[in-house]
Parts: sequence; structure tokens; C-alpha cells
Amino acid sequence: MHILFPTGRQSETALRSALAGIDAFTYSIVPTGEIASFLSPGNLSRLLLADHYDLVVVSGMCTASFAEVEQSFGIPVRKGTRHAADMRLCIPLILSGGLSATIPADDLLSDVRRRQAADRLSEIEHTAEPAFVLRGVKFGGTSRIKIIHEIMDAHRHPALRDAVLTAAACGADVVDLGFGFDATPDDVRRCFTEVADLDILLSVDTIDPALIKAALFRCDLIFSLTSATLPLLAAKIEAAGAAVVLIPRDASLADTVAAAKKFGLSKILADPLLQPPLSGMIESLSGYLPEFGCPKVLGCVNVVEMVDADSPGMCALLAAAAEECGVAAVLVSEHSDKTRGATQEMRRAVEMTALSRGRPYPKDVGRDVLILKEKRRRREPPLVYETLSSAPAASADLAAYDPCGNFRIGVENGRIVAVRGGRAISGTNWHDVFSAILAENGVSLLDHAAYLGKELYKAELAIRFGRSFEQDGEF
Repeated sequence: MHILFPTGRQSETALRSALAGIDAFTYSIVPTGEIASFLSPGNLSRLLLADHYDLVVVSGMCTASFAEVEQSFGIPVRKGTRHAADMRLCIPLILSGGLSATIPADDLLSDVRRRQAADRLSEIEHTAEPAFVLRGVKFGGTSRIKIIHEIMDAHRHPALRDAVLTAAACGADVVDLGFGFDATPDDVRRCFTEVADLDILLSVDTIDPALIKAALFRCDLIFSLTSATLPLLAAKIEAAGAAVVLIPRDASLADTVAAAKKFGLSKILADPLLQPPLSGMIESLSGYLPEFGCPKVLGCVNVVEMVDADSPGMCALLAAAAEECGVAAVLVSEHSDKTRGATQEMRRAVEMTALSRGRPYPKDVGRDVLILKEKRRRREPPLVYETLSSAPAASADLAAYDPCGNFRIGVENGRIVAVRGGRAISGTNWHDVFSAILAENGVSLLDHAAYLGKELYKAELAIRFGRSFEQDGEF
């Protein structure tokens, strides 16, 4: 098979380096202009008249359609990677015939890795030998670490049912309803009744025996039993078929686990209690290394909530620690604004560690917790120009107000909203909203159009990264 790689002079060196040493096929690299993405159907046709090729792989950045060229010459024209230096990555797709005429190879490769990761995760759960099962969900053994999402003070939550559904949609395997000292048994019954019909694992988080009893009609898992409360509740818990999380209080954790087994409990998770950083975290983490004869749960709330640091990296590190310690479940919360999204981040993190079993580290497995930072920086060709001038500082005020009027831009329910004169335009991305404004001749000045584009895109970024949005404010 002989392949044509049309490219630009700026990216020719990078492309030759990327394809060096490949012997699975023969190829020609032909520069067609300064920039590879500017390749036109006419230029490609002239190249195909000059030699015989079985396949053409153009830059993934090309926006032109080569459908007519492909039809005229009978030669497939497919998109490679967006960046020439990455072209070697799409060799498997070239050999399998998996390249697309419209989708850059980068996206296809990402989709392949995601599908492979999803299939592998499904296989891990399907073949796993668990310690026990709750409502069809496997815990411990060789199964994936499970995510327990904590809703604090559930009895005071204004929209508890929606919160439970959202947590499950974000990857929680169990939704934990926590109750403070001011909660009553009636509060607990009301909360569990509100979500009783949902096919979601539910747990109760309290040390008050009366509150635990009130939850047993629907509760699947109980946080946090002690050696003192075991004799009062063990028989009722076993009759309800619920699992328990045991903590060391009034007795060692090992003794508490042994006592629970004597009372006939079989679905047990041990929680050695992880302490916050600088307050004994490392010493408490070592308490997860011993075997207690049952699976363990790692309460990550004390770490993620108690440190002013972005949660994605902390979730990834805690998930890796949990995997090393043989933990069966991790408890997370989104109690503060800075930890919003932590459930989904932790789900991705534990999937990454599960896919990394048998590997030296959690890397390049088809799952990651990268959100703002790049895994690899792109190697763009240098810009070519003859003169350079610095832009002077612009005036903070617009030269003139747009006769069409001004917009108030905001974010509501995950959508961008642009309001003017009592009428709103809503969309999920800046381009859709801006196009709708243009379609009704809603902007007439270039500086106002630039301003709208900036603010609308800022609103889109706020939605994408879960940040607050303020028109004319810093992102």
C-alpha cells in the first residue's frame, strides 16, 4: 500500500520524524503550501495526477471536503491527526482501515480508548469475585472500588430526591444520607420514604441507634456502627439484609469486626477512619494496611473537604491509595463549592486504578482525571511573520453603544442565557447563542460582536468547569 501524506512546509519536518522507520507501507510526504490545513481539493487533485496512491491521509485540521476528489480518482481520502507530530499514533487505524473522511484521527483514537476502557471495566465487574453483594452491586474482592456519595444533613435538604438522582448520575454506587444530632426518627423515615422507590443503593450515616432503626425499612448500608451499638442493632440489621460500616470507638476495629461476626453479621465494611492532612493523615492511612477479615472503606471527606486544593488530583491520589490498601469503597461528598463534581472525579479515578491493575502505575489506560491541564502539550509549528507590533492598551469603554442594544448574559441550569428587552436566547455553547443573535440582526458593531463572543465563551467555560460566571468579571 502506497500512501500520500500532503502537508505544509511548517509541519513537514515533524511529519517526517513521526513516520520515520515505518515499514508497514510505503508513503510520500509532499508539501503543498505553508500550512497543511489549507489544502484544497484542487491542490490534492494535482498531486494525485502525478503519481499512484492507494490512500491519502490529510491533516486532521483540514476543513475542506475531499468527497469529489475521492469520487473522481477512486482513492480514499481520510483525516489523520490534527498535529503532524502525532501522526504515528494513527498507524493502527490506517492498517485497519479505520480512518474517517470527516473525523480527525485523534478523536477516533480517543473513542477507541474509551470504548476499550469501558469494555474492560464491564469485564472486571462481570468476572469479579466479591466479598458480598447489595442490590446486585459487588463490594470487595476483585470488584472495582465503589463510590459512596454523602449528602450531609439530609433532613434539611431542600431537594433531596433530585440530589440522590444527580449523585447516581454522576457515578455514585451508593448515596449516603447523613443525619445530624438535631434529626429525629420521623425525619429519617421521611427522607428514606421520599427516595424509597429509586433503584439506588442507599445508606444512613449516624451513630444514633434510634435513627438507624428508622432507616432500616429501606436502608442498604449503615454508617457507623460501634462496639457499643452493635448489641442493640445487630439482629435488626441482619433481618433487614443490610450491610454495616464499623468504626473503632470504645474498642479496636479488629475487636469490633470480630464482635459483629459473632452477632451474625456477614456484610461488613471496616473503616479505620482517615484523618485530615497535618492532623494525623499518614498515621491513620497506615491503619488501612492490616487485614480485618472483611473489606474496608476509605472516608475521603476529611481530606478533600479540609484542604484548599483542587479536588481532581486529590481524588486520583486517594483512589490510588485505596487500591493499594485493598479498599472496597470510598466515601466522598460535595458539601462545599470547591468539591462540587468530586463524585464524578472520584468515579473516574477509581476506574483508572481498576484499569491499572497489573501495571506499574495508573497511566495511559483510557481513563484519566485531567480536567484543566493537558496530558501532553501540542508541538505547534512556529509562526512565520516579517513584522511584529505590540497592541496598545485598549480603552476600558466602548467607543459607541450598539444601536441594536445591549445584552445581559448569565448562566442558568447549565445553559448560557442572553437577555435583552425582556427576551432571552438560551443555548449550551457560545456559538449557538451568538449565531442566534446574528440571525436576528442583534449586533451591528464589530467591537460589540467581539465583546459578545468573549462573554458568551466565558459563560461556556464557566459551565464546562463548574465555575461561577460574572459578566465583565474575571473568569
